[in-house]
Amino acid sequence: MPKTHEMYKVDKSGSINRTKKSCPRCEKGTFMAEHFDRFACGRCGYTEFKRRAK
Repeated sequence: MPKTHEMYKVDKSGSINRTKKSCPRCEKGTFMAEHFDRFACGRCGYTEFKRRAK
């Protein structure tokens, strides 16, 4: 299981940014797993495929 400190990054200005993609269907704080060809939510099953470069 990923550590919480790996999910966020704090800038020098003090703003907090997410490093992982969030699921558009689930509540805030639910992140999507990144696979080589897609992003997938383990909670609801939502999947977004990455575009292949030609």
